[in-house]
Amino acid sequence: MNEFDVVVIGGGPGGYAAAIRCSQLGLSVALAEQEALGGTCLNWGCIPTKSLLQSADLYQQILGADSYGISVGNVTFDLEKMVDQSRQAAHQLSQGVAQLMKKNKVKIFNGEASIQSVGTVGINGETLMTDSIIVASGAEQKNLGAIAIDGQNIWGAREAMTPSKLPKELLIIGAGAIGVEFASFYRSLGSAVTLLEVAPEILPAEDQEISRLAREALVSRGIEVLVGQGVDGLESADHGVAAVIEGEVRRFDAAILSVGVKARIASLGLEALGVEMEGSFIKVGDRQQTSVPGIYAIGDVAGAPCLAHKATHEAMIVSEVIAGQLPEPLRRERIPGCTYSAPQVASIGLREQDAGDRALKIGRFPLYANGKSVVAGHPEGMIKTVFDAQTGALLGAHMIGEGVTELIQGFAVAIGLETTEHELIETIFPHPTVSEAMQESVLMAFDRPLHL
Repeated sequence: MNEFDVVVIGGGPGGYAAAIRCSQLGLSVALAEQEALGGTCLNWGCIPTKSLLQSADLYQQILGADSYGISVGNVTFDLEKMVDQSRQAAHQLSQGVAQLMKKNKVKIFNGEASIQSVGTVGINGETLMTDSIIVASGAEQKNLGAIAIDGQNIWGAREAMTPSKLPKELLIIGAGAIGVEFASFYRSLGSAVTLLEVAPEILPAEDQEISRLAREALVSRGIEVLVGQGVDGLESADHGVAAVIEGEVRRFDAAILSVGVKARIASLGLEALGVEMEGSFIKVGDRQQTSVPGIYAIGDVAGAPCLAHKATHEAMIVSEVIAGQLPEPLRRERIPGCTYSAPQVASIGLREQDAGDRALKIGRFPLYANGKSVVAGHPEGMIKTVFDAQTGALLGAHMIGEGVTELIQGFAVAIGLETTEHELIETIFPHPTVSEAMQESVLMAFDRPLHL
């Protein structure tokens, strides 16, 4: 029998970070993972998709090189090499996580774990005894009613990031961050893409103004975007799929389902233990406790937003709770979100449509007025800032444009420090940078524009 202070179920960004932090705090830790370390994010999500998007972006840059006086001749791409590069990047980083586990003396158990009772975890016929269990088993893709991923013509994310050939006609159902990223990738390589979203606008988690600009940008790239529209039927057919859209049967080479996720908990035995659920996710308190003492949940399994950096932050919280500390609880309004499409979208905090009667000051600065964006050839986009009209407190920031996923952390720090417009206006931003547009947006909100 193996005894540990903590047993972590799941080796993704939440699970492995919790294992490391618990070890740092002097606790003995076991981690159970049935696939590769790093979880969905590292192996089948964030990392490989960004590798593919990087390849597609580079391809598009080379195609446009002539406008910068650079002649490159005939430009082609090798889809197989793109996919191989993405898989190699994921494998390399997964191996890095394994080394981190070894460095931090975390005992790894490979296999499917189940919670047999409070304080007891079973895996591969072994029993692990512990005072605290952290469930970090992640999430899995949903099907769409009777429409299911078949791995042939109807793809989930895994199939979409490992294509053997480029579909000429591609249907994507669901225009959240994942659907929009795949639409951007495949369009960059030349696929004719149709993107469906049942909500009134794409990227429904974003500020409505930014979502509208994102839709317009995708349409300008030749992507057919249908909002307020689902698919009425979808079947695999010879060499593709047949989809019923607005009463019309349309044919595509492949379809990607991207309609959300649910907690991956089927084999854990939570129902028998009486762990309370919230929809399809585990319900947790301020510091990640479930309804059953001694069992905690973090990351995607604990509900939206299903983001790796949210999981990692929850890992820090739960580890310190188990070690007897009293960390600050998760502040959801301080979680940034990023979509790595072309153009990119990034946001944090209050959306304008959620303000109700609250008095706001809003700044909007277009990137066509930013020198660095113009010379880089990416003048499309906007930085939008949202402030409390009475106090000047920064409440939210919403961006669309090239590289904005690298800028949003500046506003994340500002909101975390409870910054007002005064500090942001007094901050000196370097020139020439795209980051100057952040300050310009603040100046616009308070009627002090300099470059517009």
